[in-house]
Formats: sequence, C-alpha cells, structure tokens
Amino acid sequence: MANHKTNNQADPKSEYIPEEKSEAIDTAAQEEKVPELEILQQSLEEKKHQAADYYDQLVRLKAEFDNFRKRSEREKQNHLVWGKEEILLKQIGLLDVLEQAAHSASSCTNIESIRTGLELITREFAKILSSEGIKEIESMGGKLDPSLHEAVEQSESTEPEGTILGVMQKGYMLNGRVVRPARVKVAKHAVKETTDVNNESEENQ
Repeated sequence: MANHKTNNQADPKSEYIPEEKSEAIDTAAQEEKVPELEILQQSLEEKKHQAADYYDQLVRLKAEFDNFRKRSEREKQNHLVWGKEEILLKQIGLLDVLEQAAHSASSCTNIESIRTGLELITREFAKILSSEGIKEIESMGGKLDPSLHEAVEQSESTEPEGTILGVMQKGYMLNGRVVRPARVKVAKHAVKETTDVNNESEENQ
C-alpha cells in the first residue's frame, strides 16, 4: 500500500501554472501600477507648482514690507521736521514781539509802557506753550504732592504742615505728564520755645 495517495497529499500537476499564463499575470499587474505611478507623478508636479507659487508670494510680500518700512521711516522723519518747523514758526512770532518790545523800550521813558510790553510777551509765550500741551502745575496754597512738587524750603507757619506757602519756581506738565516739578516752600509746625516760657515763670515768682 506504499503507492496509495491520501486525499490530503497535494498533486504537483494541480499546482503547475503555465509560463505563458504567469507572464500574462505579471503584465496585468504592471499595467495596474502604471496609472498609479502617473497619478503620483502628477501630484508631485502639482505640489512643485504650488510650492513655487507660495515662494513667489513670499518674495512679493517681503518686497512690499520693505517698501512699507522705508516709506514709514520717511514719513516719520517728515513728521519730525514738520513738527519742528511749526514750533519754530511760533518762536519766530515770539521773537517778533520781543524785538518790537526792545525797540519800544529803547525810546520809551514810560515804565508803565515797558511793563505792558513785558506782560504782552509773557502772555504770548504762555499761549505758545499751551498750544503745545504745556500746563502750569497749580501749587500755591495747596498740599505738597511729591509727584508734582519739590520742597526746597520749610517755614514755620500756623498753616497745616505741608501746605505750600510759596512757589520758588513754577512746574509744568505736558499732556498730563510732569516735565518739571514745581519748587516750593512748605509750612512746618512752629517749635515752642520752652526756655522763654520757663524764664517768664521764674520772673513771675
């Protein structure tokens, strides 16, 4: 029974594939891969074009930003020059008033006229400062504020301690910011002279 074949034993003839059929299968498989490669190549080309477009846009944006930056710098410089010119024109107007006052004072013997001319100059200059945002710090009679005032002198007074008794130099603010604090004299409590009191009491005894 050595030549007996079981049902589970494979038959070599049943697994044999003719060479012509195998080549046909390989050809079909290759033909299926060709469209897939073409799709991948097409997608790659599209990505390359897209990347090139992005690069061109980036270059244009960079150029536009450089132009914007240069234009902004020019405008900034122009604003500085124009702002300076406006202030200088106002100061030239003040110079005109000063020259007129000096001319009048040289030939005038009336002190009252000279005083009036000086007051006019002061008002004119104060107007210029006000137009630029300068405002005087109100100090006299108020309470000392270290953020606005600089106490340069103290004086005994019946006023509450820290009350501003005098302004040694005016202070100014520019658009709400202190540009120069006011230098002021402030009140302090009077010191009692106990020695004099004791002497008076001894004399009365």
